Amino acid sequence: EVQLVESGGGSAQAGGSLRLSCLVSEYADDSHCVAWFRQAPGQEREGVASIYAGGHLIDYADSVKGRFTISQDNAKNTVFLQMNSLKPEDTAVYYCAAGPAGYCLDDYWSSGDMHYWGEGILVNVSS
Repeated sequence: EVQLVESGGGSAQAGGSLRLSCLVSEYADDSHCVAWFRQAPGQEREGVASIYAGGHLIDYADSVKGRFTISQDNAKNTVFLQMNSLKPEDTAVYYCAAGPAGYCLDDYWSSGDMHYWGEGILVNVSS
């Protein structure tokens, strides 16, 4: 079973930056689609970004394009989410999730039907 542990959340002011990390057990860049999701209070969970196969296949939600960057460090079994130009509407609990590699190939990852999930970490952006 794949285990995922998020870290790096916290508070930032609007316009600031945070970097989230997701430590993925048994991680190999061509075996899993790894993605970040977020859920704000009272709202549905939203797919933020996904990565597969050494970063050659990356996808972003329109709401974060140009501001967030997903990347990976295979040596550290870690997937990162660099969040720049933060907005108050980015405030949410952020989750790291993993699923079969094919989920990244056809945008299926954004449905949220991933097999493994971290516990989530809070990001709070103040205006």
